[in-house]
Amino acid sequence: MKKLGVILLSVFVLLSFACGNTGKFELALITDLGNIDDKSFNQGSWEGLYQYAIENDITYKYYQPLEQSNVAYLSTIDLAVRGGAKIIVTPGFLFEVPVFIAQDRYPDVRFILVDGVPHSEDYSVFKIADNTVGVLYAEDQAGFLAGYAAVKDGYRRLGFVGGMAVPAVVRFGYGFVQGAEYAAAELRLAPGAITINYHYTGGFAATPEAQTLSASWFREGVEVIFACGGAVGNSVMAAAEQEGKKVIGVDVDQSAESPTVITSAMKGLQTSVYNCIAAYYEGYFPGGETLVFEAANNGVGLPMETSKFQTFNLDDYNAIYQKLIEGAIPRMVTLSEDGSPRAVPVRITRITEVR
Repeated sequence: MKKLGVILLSVFVLLSFACGNTGKFELALITDLGNIDDKSFNQGSWEGLYQYAIENDITYKYYQPLEQSNVAYLSTIDLAVRGGAKIIVTPGFLFEVPVFIAQDRYPDVRFILVDGVPHSEDYSVFKIADNTVGVLYAEDQAGFLAGYAAVKDGYRRLGFVGGMAVPAVVRFGYGFVQGAEYAAAELRLAPGAITINYHYTGGFAATPEAQTLSASWFREGVEVIFACGGAVGNSVMAAAEQEGKKVIGVDVDQSAESPTVITSAMKGLQTSVYNCIAAYYEGYFPGGETLVFEAANNGVGLPMETSKFQTFNLDDYNAIYQKLIEGAIPRMVTLSEDGSPRAVPVRITRITEVR
């Protein structure tokens, strides 16, 4: 991240006037990298805000910073406050430092920090003020379900293409590996029967490089890739369409994005944002807390109604989901230095880390 002490450039934002008029807007969302129609993280968060605003006739608006920096994000928060925001939703870990500053600067504004916890730029201080709520997800459980379902459905050569190796993406990845391993053990597959190609692109944009890598994996025999990196998924889907292979989406139900998507490892983005906003208007905003959405509170899952599995069915899904709820499946927490999974006993699954 850029230092806050750098020279402040003129930071303008692209504004979308969702209400059709000018004036004050009570509910605001500031996008992370990308837009509100990214079919991923921004969109899921925006849909929660939009739903509550429409149902309750509350003014709303989103703001899109033109660059990725603490300065740009904080300036956009300032703009939203001047625009009348009572609640500001900030989706993504990149807002951790800006919200850390803004929550003290604007004590009368409520902040919903999705996928992050406010901290100082040097990580020396972590603080969630009374006007801020942090929202986290058990991405490892969502990834687990995706990996488990894929192997149960007959896939044996898997791939994982992540974006930046940030905590949420890493949790998705090692959960995916654990789920594949768990299913392989249940099926009593021979050691090495399941293989996984594993790679982080280092960003969240759709790129020719990500598409080329994915296409090469597919040509080498990979049957399905878990695309976990925002618009990176578009590159993987393009490769899958080209090569006649399959994709697992992320964050929200991405089945409408491509016929290659067989399922998606989802977070309850829309529901969690909606519920936090509702809590404010109902007088019990959970300020000062970090909320974790997981299987136990239906915060993660697969969209079984749109999934395109051949043999894995709703009964299978409900059975494994119940095990997650009950805590019958140990959570993976150990990572290697580069963020790739290692806590799973790799006696059945072979992981190939591709640089």
